[in-house]
Amino acid sequence: MTVDNQALPSRHRRGPGRPDGGGGRRRDSGGRGRRRRPLRVALTAALAIAVLGVAGLGWIYFELNGNIDTFDADGLSKNRPDAASSEGENVLVIGSDARTDGNDALGGGESDDIGRSDTAFLLHVYADHKNAIAVSIPRDTLLTIPPCKLPDGSWTKEQTDTQFNAAYSVGQTAEGNPACTQNTVEKLTGVRVDHTVVVDFKGFASLTEVVGGVKVCLPQDIYQGDLNPKRATKGKLLYEKGEQTVSGQQALDYVRIRHGIGDGSDIGRIKRQQAFVGSLIKEVRSDGLTPTKLLPLAEAATESMTVDPGLGTANKLISFAMSLKDIDLHNTKFVTIPWRYEGSRVTIVEPDASALWAALRADRTIDGRDARGTKSPAPSSASPSAAESVSGAGIAVAVYNGTTTGGLASTAAATLTDHGFTVTGTANAKSQDHTNTVIEYGSGLKAQAETVARLFPGAELRPLGGSGLNVVLGTSYSPQGGTTAPATPTDVPTSVADDARSADDDLCSDLSYGSGG
Repeated sequence: MTVDNQALPSRHRRGPGRPDGGGGRRRDSGGRGRRRRPLRVALTAALAIAVLGVAGLGWIYFELNGNIDTFDADGLSKNRPDAASSEGENVLVIGSDARTDGNDALGGGESDDIGRSDTAFLLHVYADHKNAIAVSIPRDTLLTIPPCKLPDGSWTKEQTDTQFNAAYSVGQTAEGNPACTQNTVEKLTGVRVDHTVVVDFKGFASLTEVVGGVKVCLPQDIYQGDLNPKRATKGKLLYEKGEQTVSGQQALDYVRIRHGIGDGSDIGRIKRQQAFVGSLIKEVRSDGLTPTKLLPLAEAATESMTVDPGLGTANKLISFAMSLKDIDLHNTKFVTIPWRYEGSRVTIVEPDASALWAALRADRTIDGRDARGTKSPAPSSASPSAAESVSGAGIAVAVYNGTTTGGLASTAAATLTDHGFTVTGTANAKSQDHTNTVIEYGSGLKAQAETVARLFPGAELRPLGGSGLNVVLGTSYSPQGGTTAPATPTDVPTSVADDARSADDDLCSDLSYGSGG
């Protein structure tokens, strides 16, 4: 582009015969004029480097976006928990044991094995963004898998008393069914899952290599024969007793070891996996949570990661990771859903599990603190006074007794009828160990459920997978005054809190990882 010198203001014109463009004033003999050219060159170079840096960053983001796979959100249930059920954020993390896409090289087995959810935990990031808790769900847990979408567009029927890890393989597709696993977790917990992340063997191994390895601790020397009872010889030493650093294949093998440590159970392995994730978080944080530090981690992870559409870009993934930077290691907790053995399988213990989910929805930390951030607590319901009328006209509700106290359902039904509700029936609940009263509501019935709840102050509202409106009475129900909320209705049960692990715990603590260690 040609610039007309006369069109420039006088301060920008070059003086005749003066290559320095001066207006008549002589520069000193110190040579400052001559140094301006190198300075200009340096500034130009710095600007070029900055531009290239931004361009390079943009290229990396472009590459990351190309790596990220997302699953079809159309497979999510139409009857999901209310988005406002918790002020915090909930992320479901699934570790897939699929052997497809080259994962058989790391995990062994057949290359066409689509696998199941080998590991799963629900990460609840509290609204204050200073606390987080990861709740592990054992893969052998017996529960209800709700209707899930199949590849042909049809939906399965609800499956009861089914292993949790079977949800991921519904439809038998190579990419698995993360949406079905998310539906199952939402039905189990009454908590809305904001994001779901699936990591396979390759992604896990790459992640541990990028951070330079993860510190672990073992209670004993581990040999090949410890992991394979059918092996005739002891084999070579795989892991030495005590603290060490593992990465890649060795890290993957470590978190997958089931036999040879502790009682050899999946519950024991979960304890070891929780310790590993805590150590991994500590390693990542030691480098500093900055976009520059996170990019190599994101590149490693996204090559073998599947996420929901809400996390489907590099910018969204890194922004989410950056939102965790203020969570202290000690305030990052790991627990397991309340459980007990039922034969060789795991069954959920109530009412402890329901109390745990209620604590998450209320953003109550493991030590009972309110972590709802700056938002003010919701006002508590009070029993309607004699002067206040609760009208149930046009609202049909069923009543179930979730306690061992006889006659409660009939008493509650009479109260509802007195206020104009239509009681469609009374019966015992499936279990009689409920602590809190729960109002279950189907699609489009939340407003009606809130009206019912006015007669049961302190009751918990919970979305129902199907239709209808139910009152499930807990031991907190008082026939004289409706429901009296427990003193600490949203505290994490002691059975859960006592078994919690923090991300900053000593690596070598609780090494038995089970009753047999």
